[in-house]
Amino acid sequence: PARARPPAAARDAAPRPRRERDTDARERFERDTVDRDEASDAAPETEVESSAPPPTAVQTLVVTADESGMRVDRFFEAHFPGLSFSHIQRIVRKGQVRVNGKRVDTKDRLEEGQSVRVPPLRLDAPKTSGASSEADEKTRAFLKSITLYEDADVLVLNKPMGLAVQGGSGTTRHVDGMLEVLRDQRGQRPRLVHRLDKDTAGCLLIAKTRFAASTLAGSFRSRSARKVYWALAAGVPKPRQGRISTFLIKEEREDESVMRIAKHGEEGASHAVTYYAVVETAAQRLAWLSLKPVTGRTHQLRAHLAHIGHPIVGDPKYFSIENWELPGGIQNRLHLMARRLVIPHPRQGVIDVTAPLPPHMVQSFNLLGFDATRYDPIEDAPDED
Repeated sequence: PARARPPAAARDAAPRPRRERDTDARERFERDTVDRDEASDAAPETEVESSAPPPTAVQTLVVTADESGMRVDRFFEAHFPGLSFSHIQRIVRKGQVRVNGKRVDTKDRLEEGQSVRVPPLRLDAPKTSGASSEADEKTRAFLKSITLYEDADVLVLNKPMGLAVQGGSGTTRHVDGMLEVLRDQRGQRPRLVHRLDKDTAGCLLIAKTRFAASTLAGSFRSRSARKVYWALAAGVPKPRQGRISTFLIKEEREDESVMRIAKHGEEGASHAVTYYAVVETAAQRLAWLSLKPVTGRTHQLRAHLAHIGHPIVGDPKYFSIENWELPGGIQNRLHLMARRLVIPHPRQGVIDVTAPLPPHMVQSFNLLGFDATRYDPIEDAPDED
């Protein structure tokens, strides 16, 4: 006889394949975990001061072209400066952060156009310290006072002599630290593109966006950037225009590190090329030099000019001419400046910025009768090795 079919309810309750059951269970677990964690984060916490800001709502952010390649944790740091690193790790680990609907790791890289699901967040309360705000305003005013050029992507500063570009042992005031006050509304912080020695004044390039930083760094690597430096050197080089090509290597001494001339093939040595031109002289005792470094080694110009016997006036590391006396009225400070910077703009056109002489070099030029507006012969120098 025909076997009776089980009722519909019994048929629906029949066991499904194990793989299908495991998949459904995992999806339910992840969904419940996200919902439970969101509810926990959104719920008011006990013993929290009334001044603590409420958690944000769930939101979705779209990765922009400028953010392409950014790590997940860096993406959250940029968008939510008040979010602690441990909080970022926790919400990512629990699966509350999704990229195009999928779980991610903090070190995963994002791509343009991806959707990032942001769970409720508890952000740190904004600073209310009057002293801190006043200090930040002073820093902003100082940076504005030394700005030579600025747009949405790029900032060029006229770095004063004596101001460090980055922090180091015993250095608390530096340009890199000051840039913290220029974070934009999304928390994006300007970043250095190249460096200048602490005692070298002049054009310092800053990128205001990730896109600009990447593009400008590429221009330096490909040597599309043209840098012109001015210096006051001891004596007059012969010939009056020339090329200096050496290998340089860092050498550690008792209380400082210097760059010394190295032999080809010496371990750790880097090739360095500098073009120079004499602009004007003062009684064969001093020379105003215009310099174009093709490579960008540490202390390259200072080491190269010392190597050819014409060190830069006021250089505490590389000036070693015996019995040489500083002419009266000239300050014993490094007479080197980043005079001009020409580089392709990250989006279109060209950035061409010139810095004024620093005060101590203005004094020296006036004393020697040098005219800073005269033709600069280094313009004719090549841009290649």
